[in-house]
Amino acid sequence: MYGNGFSNLLGPVLLIVLAIIVICILISCIKIVPQAQALVVERLGGYQGTWGVGVHFKVPIIDRVAKRVLLKEQVVDFEPQPVITKDNVTMRIDTVVFFQITDPKLFAYGVENPLMAIENLTATTLRNIIGDMELDQTLTSREVINTKMRASLDQATDPWGIKVNRVELKNILPPAQIVDAMEKQMKAERERREAILIAEGEKKSAILRAEGKKEAAILDAEAEKTAAILRAEAEKEKMIKEAEGHAEAILKVQEANAQGIRLIKEAGADQAVLTLKSFEALSKVADGQATKIIIPSELQNVAGLVKAVQEVAAE
Repeated sequence: MYGNGFSNLLGPVLLIVLAIIVICILISCIKIVPQAQALVVERLGGYQGTWGVGVHFKVPIIDRVAKRVLLKEQVVDFEPQPVITKDNVTMRIDTVVFFQITDPKLFAYGVENPLMAIENLTATTLRNIIGDMELDQTLTSREVINTKMRASLDQATDPWGIKVNRVELKNILPPAQIVDAMEKQMKAERERREAILIAEGEKKSAILRAEGKKEAAILDAEAEKTAAILRAEAEKEKMIKEAEGHAEAILKVQEANAQGIRLIKEAGADQAVLTLKSFEALSKVADGQATKIIIPSELQNVAGLVKAVQEVAAE
């Protein structure tokens, strides 16, 4: 009786368990792929397809998700790598690689460990590039190194379904002795530039002072020249005015003499009157500072005649 009851109970329990198992399997076969991700699906061990964003169903037991791939751009910071420059200087350089998976199938089956492969490829490429450059060129050519590394890595990672978008040199670490020598060199260069700037400043200051003195001397000379010109013009005007005054006085005297002669002629003066006028003129001449006067012979004859007339008149 109990055995029949247990048998009757076991059947429905098994059905329920089986149903639960089937439901779990069906649920597990439903795959929802989020944005910026992809699933690489295999069927019986072979590549079946790549699932993109959305809901997907796989065949139980036969299909399986081989790899979940992130399609966003990823950033990997690798450890510093020792490199040797062309002039045999050993330094350490760490790089940052920005990459993105473009083909999930190639990424899943192209290389065993993609990140390790990229790291090793980055190290070897960096050594090849730095090996052709000297220390100073390495320190000042980051952009050139970044461009060369990106082109080389992008070409090498194409078979892996990876696109290298950008490569950056994060740090360049030369040896301590090189850093010390560079600091001394920079200090010496700064001191040299400072000395040059001071010398240029003193030179410009001396030039400005000399130009100032030169301009001052030029202005003084121009002022003196202008003053001399003004004094000469004033003296010239004074002399002109004095000459004009003398000329005007002489002109008036001549006009008066001419007027007197004209009046004498109009009055009908004879030779005796004219002779007397001549004596008057001689008396005026004698009033001057002259110590010797030369009298014409004609005037002497006239003087003798006048004297004879005076004597006759006195008798």
